[in-house]
Amino acid sequence: MLKKVLIANRGEIAIRIIRACREMNIRTVAIYSKEDVDMLHVSLADEAYCIGPYKASESYLNKEAIIQLALAKSCDGIHPGYGFLSENDEFAKMCEDEGIKFIGPSSDAIRLMGDKVNARALMMEHGVNVVPGSKEPVDNLEEIEKIAEEIGYPILIKAAGGGGGKGIRKVNRSDELKMAFESARAEVKANFSNPKMYVEKCIERPRHIEVQILRDSYGNCISLGERNCSIQRNNQKVIEEAPAFNLADDVKQMMYEQAKTAAHACHYENAGTIEFIVDHNENFYFIEMNTRLQVEHTVTEMVTGIDLVKEQLRIASGFRLAIQQEDVKIKGYALEARINAEEPLKNFMPQAGTVKNFYQAGGYNVRFDSYLYPTCKISPFYDSMCGKLIVYDRTRMEAIRKLRRALEETIIFGVKTNIDFIYTILFNKTFVKGSYTTAFISENMDEIMELMEGFYQ
Repeated sequence: MLKKVLIANRGEIAIRIIRACREMNIRTVAIYSKEDVDMLHVSLADEAYCIGPYKASESYLNKEAIIQLALAKSCDGIHPGYGFLSENDEFAKMCEDEGIKFIGPSSDAIRLMGDKVNARALMMEHGVNVVPGSKEPVDNLEEIEKIAEEIGYPILIKAAGGGGGKGIRKVNRSDELKMAFESARAEVKANFSNPKMYVEKCIERPRHIEVQILRDSYGNCISLGERNCSIQRNNQKVIEEAPAFNLADDVKQMMYEQAKTAAHACHYENAGTIEFIVDHNENFYFIEMNTRLQVEHTVTEMVTGIDLVKEQLRIASGFRLAIQQEDVKIKGYALEARINAEEPLKNFMPQAGTVKNFYQAGGYNVRFDSYLYPTCKISPFYDSMCGKLIVYDRTRMEAIRKLRRALEETIIFGVKTNIDFIYTILFNKTFVKGSYTTAFISENMDEIMELMEGFYQ
């Protein structure tokens, strides 16, 4: 078993990892920027060290400094959490070269699946459904025009190394193609080291369904069910649920098998997620693999009873999976709401400042993963997510009611949040019926905002 783990992250995910390590008698080393000296993860870890100034590039993204600290403090593992360096193959390779266990997949798997052109090709080779589109990278307008004629409009021009909704352009008609291509190419050059782009058929109003997998270094692989992550704003998830409602069981089973095929194809190790989109006929297509722990891993934990972070640590320590596929039982329903420090009524402007008062919702099967406490500061320099409210119940409707109640109880004074925005969504008829798609927020934004404004009158 690993003896000492450095957590190369901050906030709620750092706390989540520290808690799992403590329960497994693994010592923890936290890092923090000068901006984060009073963060909760700093005080919860066994040891904590300042890694640099507030700029992420000089602190949480400073690969060399993190590796040197891990070596100096005799850490035998590094957990990257999510974001920052979690899907950075160079960082994973540096860990490998120094004999430090990167708690995640190999650098080769991260590099392979991080290039979406290569990932698509690998999936096609192994019989995994992919969205119709280009088989090779595209770098000129003529190629894209030819592919668009073959698969039909609308299409998406996408960055091979993209993420977070960047480097994507939707093209509805041929006369929009030139401007969209030039715009996408400029954004790719400005934001990504990988200049490659590719083309996919745009599946209109799909559901975003992802499958959680665990695979050990001996080739044993299990799926832990699916999550519906279709409630998104600007390609950023807002509410997630497990299992997916209104999705046929035989379709789910096929998705599980293809997810495991994908993991085997890239010789994956540790926890990973295969993302699919599902059209209105329940045809599903691979879109990408997240080679890390997901923000929304919590809902899978709630419906399976399996601690994914502990499983990550066991796999990284060289143990075989102790869980067989037949041991995985999906029971009940779980919902997660991402609590962001932002002002929905001002175009979701990120907020920062001091939390003057904080009360955490509680009760049976209510979980709040957060770094908040009274007088803590929410920094303007990092991601605006400050907490995740997760609930579990026997039925989906009971889980929705529980999340409503938990949001009503949650108090965050001093900094604006999106709590009222999420609360309003939970009363929308389409959401309650479970028939929503990734277009839900854009299609219902006016109604949601109108109801929200009523809260303040």
